[in-house]
Amino acid sequence: MIDRWGAFVARRSLAVLLAGLALTLAAAAYGSGVFDSLSQGGFDDPASESARELAAEQDTFGNKSADVVAIYSSDELTAGDPAFRRHVEDVVASIPGGTAAAVVPYYADARSGGSAGMVSEDGHAAQVVISLAGTTQDDFLTNYDELSPSLEADGLQTDLAGPFAVYNDVNEITSEDLARAETISMPVVVVLALLIFGSLVAAFMPALVGLIAMLGALAVVRLLALFTDVSVFSVNVISLLGIGLAIDYALFVVSRFREELAQLTDDVPDASALAVRRTMVTAGRTVLFSGLTVAAALSSLLIFPQAFLRSMGYGGIAAVLIAMLAALTVLPATLKLLGRRVDAGRLPWRRHRPVSGADDHGRWARLARGVMRRPVTVIVVTVVALLVVASPFLGARWGSVDYRVLPHDAPAHTAADRLVDDFGAETSSASLLLRGASQDDVAAYTREVRQVGGVLDVQPVDQQGDVTLLRATWAGNSQTEASQDVVRELRDIDPAGGSALVGGQTANTVDLVSSVGSHLVWMGLIVVVVMLGLLFLAFGSVVLPVKAVVMNLISITASFGVVTWIFSDGHLADLIGFTPQGYLDATNPILMLAILFGLSMDYEVFLLSRVREQWDLTGDNDEAVVAGVQKTGRIITSAALLLGVVIGAFALSGIVFMKMLGIGMLVALIVDATIVRALLVPATMKLLGRWNWWAPGPMRRWWERYGFREGAAEAPAPTPEPSRT
Repeated sequence: MIDRWGAFVARRSLAVLLAGLALTLAAAAYGSGVFDSLSQGGFDDPASESARELAAEQDTFGNKSADVVAIYSSDELTAGDPAFRRHVEDVVASIPGGTAAAVVPYYADARSGGSAGMVSEDGHAAQVVISLAGTTQDDFLTNYDELSPSLEADGLQTDLAGPFAVYNDVNEITSEDLARAETISMPVVVVLALLIFGSLVAAFMPALVGLIAMLGALAVVRLLALFTDVSVFSVNVISLLGIGLAIDYALFVVSRFREELAQLTDDVPDASALAVRRTMVTAGRTVLFSGLTVAAALSSLLIFPQAFLRSMGYGGIAAVLIAMLAALTVLPATLKLLGRRVDAGRLPWRRHRPVSGADDHGRWARLARGVMRRPVTVIVVTVVALLVVASPFLGARWGSVDYRVLPHDAPAHTAADRLVDDFGAETSSASLLLRGASQDDVAAYTREVRQVGGVLDVQPVDQQGDVTLLRATWAGNSQTEASQDVVRELRDIDPAGGSALVGGQTANTVDLVSSVGSHLVWMGLIVVVVMLGLLFLAFGSVVLPVKAVVMNLISITASFGVVTWIFSDGHLADLIGFTPQGYLDATNPILMLAILFGLSMDYEVFLLSRVREQWDLTGDNDEAVVAGVQKTGRIITSAALLLGVVIGAFALSGIVFMKMLGIGMLVALIVDATIVRALLVPATMKLLGRWNWWAPGPMRRWWERYGFREGAAEAPAPTPEPSRT
């Protein structure tokens, strides 16, 4: 199949190129409006207790949550001065209709929830607490966008705190970080590609594929948004994976094309067409399976109920598949038309050097032979070292987004710090909704809640019929383990009559951690089963896929250990520039697992494809491993370097969870491209010997008839049976 496609592209290269460019232009036009179609929420599980409490609360009372806290302050005036109050009253009167469900200013009486704790200790600052109108997180964020400009008070300093001020800053800073990352990474990628390829024309090929991948994926995501909620954060993963994998795929294809072309003399008829065909059945096949494995890993995100995680899956799958298609259509068509002109614009010091680096006796071959002389020692030392690096992950604690994910100078972070400095120590709360409970039942339930360790107070918020809303408060940040324990204890209390639901910000976090944990097993099962199937289809072995999955899990866990050590334990915080939270965002390891499992398979497939190619030719396992490591060494190193630039640009984000994702991916990339590829793969393949290529008889015969292999256009060597000794 891939051979026929390569022949078609070689014959119809101009038509394929023009069709690809036309589709890209159409995608660019359609995808340019994607941001207007994306949602900003999607962090909750609609079936969770906290979500059900919020829905019931809104149906009965309207929204009563403290969504926005506007802090007004003055160096000269106090909250009791008429001028101060007049400025705040003007703000309250100017709030756009339909954006707020409730507004409680500091001067409201106690029956309305005002005054107590809403004026600073020195009297120079006061609060206005706002509950946003709407029924979903996206409604709240939309109303916040409309409402927030009206909260600026003349003559007073205004600071906005609360969860939706945080979400707003996260969205804005993430968009700025995305633009900066693309601005930084693309020029650097082109320059590095120029140094790697040594020619100006070849250097622009990765950028071409990356641009097509991004534009195409944005159009796909906008189309998906017509049928389901897609988070604005999907654009980040599109940029990261679209550019990153496009670079990998372009390097694989262009390098193989140049290698094949260099082996053909000028008197070979239509040498560029033959080189394209050979490239497609080798590197093209590798790109096909790499794209499918990465997309399969990302598809595991679609089982989660949180729209945020599913959106990352949508964006990632779109970016990967479009990058793969571009590398199998537009790129080979361009290479066919360019022919040997792909090396045009060569750097002066590269003009007399061969473009092919197919020497089987280079430094990568020497490294592989050295590793294979002592495989057991290499495996033990390497695995132990990686497990030591991974060990901090055993003590990982979990939470969700709060103001500390923002830079210190972000408005919502500054406002949160002011709340603590001016109004006293930070407190957390839970909404307690009782249905079908009598007054005596409510009183008894309230007494039990007061007895929960840490609870400072329980206050009635509202009552309609047999539905009562209470609010419990306790000291401390909402994301701490102690706060989560308070919510769990509150949920263990059963009212004597009726039923109770516990919601609020901490309850959201408890439910998020629980939801992620309950779906994690299914996610892992999907990833492993699909990976094993695809890798068997690619290599005809049941041993290599299992080995690849185990090694990738070890390397990914090592990156989790580094992330935990830095972001949960707080090491290097000043150097990297973030506020330690004491926990990991529960969604981040899920994203890292899906993305990294796919990316780590990328280099595994590329390396093993060259090893399998040599094994089919020679039947010598050791020499196949040596040749595979040597022939892929430079290109995998180059791909890792370029992908590292893209990931590194994202690691510079001001948002902690984006910084965490970037650094975690960078660590995994380094481990995978060096330790796994150069040490673990040769060592384990040496120990396994011919068993590397073993499969049960029926499976082997099926693969020999239907499977895919590099160089499939040529007659493959028979696969020897593994030795029984």
